[in-house]
Amino acid sequence: MKKLVVSLSAALMLSASIAEACTRVVFHGDNNRNITARSMDWKTDVGTNLWILPKGVERTGEAGDRSIKWTSKYGSVIASGYDIATTDGVNEKGLNANLLWLVESEYPNLALNEEKPTMALSLWAQYMLDNFETVAEAVAFLQTEPFVVVTAEVPGETRLATLHLSLSDASGDSAIVEYIDGKQVIHHDRSYQVMTNSPTFDKQLAMNEYWEKIGGTVVLPGTNRAADRFARASFYINAIPKGGAQKDSFASVFSVIRNVSVPFGLNTEEEPNISSTRWRTVVDHQAQLYFFESAISPNVFWVDLKKIDFSPGLDQVKKLDLGPNQANIYSGEVSSEFVVTKPFSFLGITEEQLQAEQAKQKADLAAFQAKQNAELKENETTH
Repeated sequence: MKKLVVSLSAALMLSASIAEACTRVVFHGDNNRNITARSMDWKTDVGTNLWILPKGVERTGEAGDRSIKWTSKYGSVIASGYDIATTDGVNEKGLNANLLWLVESEYPNLALNEEKPTMALSLWAQYMLDNFETVAEAVAFLQTEPFVVVTAEVPGETRLATLHLSLSDASGDSAIVEYIDGKQVIHHDRSYQVMTNSPTFDKQLAMNEYWEKIGGTVVLPGTNRAADRFARASFYINAIPKGGAQKDSFASVFSVIRNVSVPFGLNTEEEPNISSTRWRTVVDHQAQLYFFESAISPNVFWVDLKKIDFSPGLDQVKKLDLGPNQANIYSGEVSSEFVVTKPFSFLGITEEQLQAEQAKQKADLAAFQAKQNAELKENETTH
């Protein structure tokens, strides 16, 4: 397959012009105080609500007849996207999962994976929260490549959703999972504290080395581009104090994620897909607290997972209605304000749609192979 080779700077400019913006950071404090924060940046209201999802729920991958099936081992508190997907959340064991935009994402070819179970992209993060206690456990499972992730169109748009996944846990461990050229790529190390959007994570690490040599006290890049946010977040998350009171650590981590947020209502015509920050979440893995901050609401509020009954049963599914643009106002600890609600349906694809996409990919693959064979034959005759 032909690959376009471009310089690092050109790749950065290209990716910045077409990528949605989000940032995720992991703070490593003293006494095993590990805190994860993320921003959700999107050009329109992403229709987010908070949900309590109990353990013992039977789910499928929502991707045709060979969808993977499982029963949730752990309960979780999640932030939905359009009430059709899990975009962010933490389970009762302290595992945190975040989905961020990555335009370079290319999911596995269905024609090359006809026997593997399938899973809709909308359930990718939820599968992690349902099944694993630690990052290491999740990574060990993912390395077996047990399923094929299948994407679908973004609600209200004609483009396909392209996302990568970050995981963090109570020990401070971290992993980034991407699909590049149809292959799963896992970056697993405690030091991988920051993730943004384009370019792919390996290139983000390479660019960040440049800024580390300069030093953040001298100069830091200040734009809203993903690579610049990566550099600022990497510097600040390691520069803030590691000790002190819990409230001080919260203040520091919130300061970092706000520093890399995009002002609400910002619209740059030259770069239309650098989007406003809609909301932010912060997870204290050790204390089992899940904080939520809307750009519209004046208050930060939180959920104490220790106060939640995650026992099996659909009557344990509860929702905190955040309203349009997450403008509903809450304050303090809100676990008692969730209301029993019918579970939302994860966005999936039908068996008919899956078969149609698989047939298309098979035809594309055959055409590509025929072209390769023709080029090879032509080269042999000319030499």
